[in-house]
Amino acid sequence: MSFKRFTTPLTFLGDKLGDIPDTAALTAYEHWWAVQGQAVSEAVDSTGTPWLRMFNRAGSRIDEICYPPDYWAMLRKGYREGIISSVFEQNSVLPFYRLGYITAFHDPGLYCPYTVSLATAVPLEKYGSEALKARFLPHLLRTDDEVWQGATWMTEIKGGSDLGANVETIARNQGDHWCLSGDKYFASNIGAELAVVAARPEGATQDVRGLTLFLLPRLKENGELNYTVRRLKDKIATRSVPTGEVELRDSEAWLLGTHEQGVYLILEVLNISRVANSIASVALAQRAIAEATDFARQRRAFGKAIIEHPLLQQQFHERHHGLQAAMALACKAAWMLDEVWRQTPPYNDRYHLFRLLAHLAKYWTAEFAAQTCKWAMEVHGGLGVLAEYPVERWFRESMILSIWEGTAHRQILDGLEVMQRKAAHKGLFEALRPTADPHALAEIEARIERHLELAEDEQEARAEKLFHDLARFSAETFLTQSQVR
Repeated sequence: MSFKRFTTPLTFLGDKLGDIPDTAALTAYEHWWAVQGQAVSEAVDSTGTPWLRMFNRAGSRIDEICYPPDYWAMLRKGYREGIISSVFEQNSVLPFYRLGYITAFHDPGLYCPYTVSLATAVPLEKYGSEALKARFLPHLLRTDDEVWQGATWMTEIKGGSDLGANVETIARNQGDHWCLSGDKYFASNIGAELAVVAARPEGATQDVRGLTLFLLPRLKENGELNYTVRRLKDKIATRSVPTGEVELRDSEAWLLGTHEQGVYLILEVLNISRVANSIASVALAQRAIAEATDFARQRRAFGKAIIEHPLLQQQFHERHHGLQAAMALACKAAWMLDEVWRQTPPYNDRYHLFRLLAHLAKYWTAEFAAQTCKWAMEVHGGLGVLAEYPVERWFRESMILSIWEGTAHRQILDGLEVMQRKAAHKGLFEALRPTADPHALAEIEARIERHLELAEDEQEARAEKLFHDLARFSAETFLTQSQVR
């Protein structure tokens, strides 16, 4: 049994995200990670959360996020490779997900700064005024050490799932700009030069439709800090991205799009990240399988390598198959986003199909990554729980991927909503039909239609099993489609 194509990210990635225009560049990026980046990543993870320098020696507030110097070389490597700029040069999000897959194989946390930077650049480019784009967008598209980073700050202390009820940040119109006041509790990539922020204009309704998306720079026009950092979070993983609490006090910001578009723009931002989360989850699962494969070849028990024992060998086969199915579902979501990412409200049926795929992919791949990392620890036995060996870290990283941009519950409920209101499942079934087993497809079609006829509370209470089965069926069917191309 050959496992060679499961041990490096680029070998497994292949052409799953389209023909690679410059294979040499991706190969060089993968090689850089193997010989340089991985050591830096391990050092950052082992030293723990970065620290916050709040004041300079003159007593002025600076809120500097402090890392080892090598961290910045690791972080800027991706920007130098064009992980953000290539999206707009090629008018495609696929280059971002290709580079992101290699990045996440080595450091899933580092993929977060790139993801939220893209999720800042896209709404700015699509919905910002010409003056706003001219002022800020070029900084995000640089490929040198002067590149700016983005961030997406939605969540407040009451939680992130119910944004309509929990966002208390208020926006006041000041004529040529807005002033935002409030606190963001989980602010990833804190210290970024730009952020897109959910806030509620004064007098807006107290629901999700009262929210609007704003662009907020780190510095005011007069050079003063535009937001301050209360503290950094000490997390179990993703130590290569600082997360903290942000205080907005009359912070200068600019409206993106219109008030009426606000909730849709927020969801666009989240869905870019959900697809990235899916890609990162598959990459992390592949890394865990690669680590388990390497160990199982070397570890001997009862006279032979443990990978040769039938029970464990069967588990490896099942993990490899699951990895391919998870990749097929994640890539389908990425391909669909590539088709529709330029759309603006009101969206067409293809966009709503993408939304459903994004929820299915985020749900399925995050769970697969968590279970695969747990299994990889079991393959290592007692060594798997020791921080000096890599699988312990990959398990920690997988726990974050299950939470980031919405838990499994959130994906199930949002997926149910897009089926209820937009009939997105009908488009999904048509996408599956060419290679799906006709009887299995008819059965799950009927199950969903019956489910959507239930009372609202009963729909929600009984949704998990149905969503799980739909995700599995979709992943397996898209895998079949990829194999017959």
